Amino acid sequence: MDTREDSVSGDVGSWRHYGPSDLPKPLTAALEAFAERGYDGTSIREIASRAGLSVPGLYHHYPSKQALLVSLTTTVLRDLLARSRQALAEAGPTPSERFDAVVESLLRFHMFRRDQAFVASTEMRSMEPDARRAFVALRDEQQQMIDAIVEEGVASGTFGTPFPKDASRAVTTMCVAVASWYRPDGALSPDEIVHRYLLVARSAVGAS
Repeated sequence: MDTREDSVSGDVGSWRHYGPSDLPKPLTAALEAFAERGYDGTSIREIASRAGLSVPGLYHHYPSKQALLVSLTTTVLRDLLARSRQALAEAGPTPSERFDAVVESLLRFHMFRRDQAFVASTEMRSMEPDARRAFVALRDEQQQMIDAIVEEGVASGTFGTPFPKDASRAVTTMCVAVASWYRPDGALSPDEIVHRYLLVARSAVGAS
């Protein structure tokens, strides 16, 4: 797989392409520290040091550790949503094709952006109330994308699950969990993982 692209370019299939993250240095430093030590265990001084900045220099761009967390997690979810929207736009017209595309996008994101996805998922607890509400709204937008496809599939007889919302949330949870165990040097390649998990996801929604 070509991994030279580091963001969604709009080219056909570019939602599948991942390269090195293009986060600004302060956010890259925050990501590394939060992934290793957690939000509460990380000091602003440590983030500044990792970014090659003085503490005042870091504050010039991000006024607090909370601001770093919010900017990082917002960037992560917007990237995920952009990739999912593109995958959906390029998919075929049937619920099965649309479902496979969005699930594959979720899986690849949680493999190739696993640290970003892991921090965004686990550190929601560290967000202040307004930031948490905004984060949840973005996360819900991603979930609603899958909910709508599954409900459409059930209505058309393509999917047989009697519990469409429960099934779609189970599929999302399964995909998100990949970030907690995937390793590039693991026994299965990304394409093999996508193949296996699509089979499981289709089973969850009762695909015909």
